[in-house]
Amino acid sequence: MKQKYIEDKVFTKIDFREHPLALAEYENCTFEDCDFSNADFSDIKFSDCKFTGCNLSLVKLINTFLRDIKFKECKMLGLRFEDCNSFGLSFSFENCILNHASFYKMKIKKTQFKNSQLQEIDLTECDLTSAVFDNCDLTRATFYNTILEKADLRTAYDYSIDPENNRIKKAKFSITGLPGLLDKYNIEVSMG
Repeated sequence: MKQKYIEDKVFTKIDFREHPLALAEYENCTFEDCDFSNADFSDIKFSDCKFTGCNLSLVKLINTFLRDIKFKECKMLGLRFEDCNSFGLSFSFENCILNHASFYKMKIKKTQFKNSQLQEIDLTECDLTSAVFDNCDLTRATFYNTILEKADLRTAYDYSIDPENNRIKKAKFSITGLPGLLDKYNIEVSMG
């Protein structure tokens, strides 16, 4: 069965909990102030789409295609991004709440995270080469065997990254982030 194709459409203030999003391919669509909480995006394809002010908490992402997707001011609690289709996967996040999300073993190089809450997210074995964490809260985020080479964490805060268990060559950190790299040694670092 051929999937429906929807292009250049704007969806505003729709409660998709009552009217589930159609299984289709969405290209260059905009979703504004929509509620997708607990929705099932399995096998849906999104290309060049924008989600602004949406609630995407606990959405199922099994084999979901996300290509060049911009999430802005979205609530995205508990999402399992590793369930997405990895082909052409690319997205950015601005002013989003991504707490408890998982990016386990994903290759998401150059991903932009800006002014976002990333508390307790799982970045285990994730490839974040050249990713940017601009003013992001990484409280209790899990970094283990994570590739952070050339990543920019200069304005990120409240992270704990073990340099011995992660690849951080040429990653950028600020002096205020130094304690987050030394956590495991249980030492106190004074900033002045």
